[in-house]
Amino acid sequence: MPEVLGPTVDDQTRCVHYRTPLDVIAIRFRCCGAYYPCHRCHEESAGHPAAQWPVAEQDTAAVLCGVCRAELPGRQYLAVEACPRCGAGFNPGCRLHAHLYFEPDPSGQR
Repeated sequence: MPEVLGPTVDDQTRCVHYRTPLDVIAIRFRCCGAYYPCHRCHEESAGHPAAQWPVAEQDTAAVLCGVCRAELPGRQYLAVEACPRCGAGFNPGCRLHAHLYFEPDPSGQR
């Protein structure tokens, strides 16, 4: 089971920055391969700048569902609103931060 680093507040990957009922994912950062609940946790804890997942690598497991611990490829996560394995809903507001984790696809497709 992947470890989630940073200031988590429960066992479903919620953190001190984002802790609503829908904040149940952690992102594996490309720069270090470690899971953090959010970009702010990485910024405060990792000790290095974040790197985006390039479009060509977005089929790599990069998102962890905090409810069932399924690992989703970035491309799949960006295309769904809930975990395909357990049905847990994901916070739609996280899409506002997607550019911090995933390089935008210039073709407009995911």
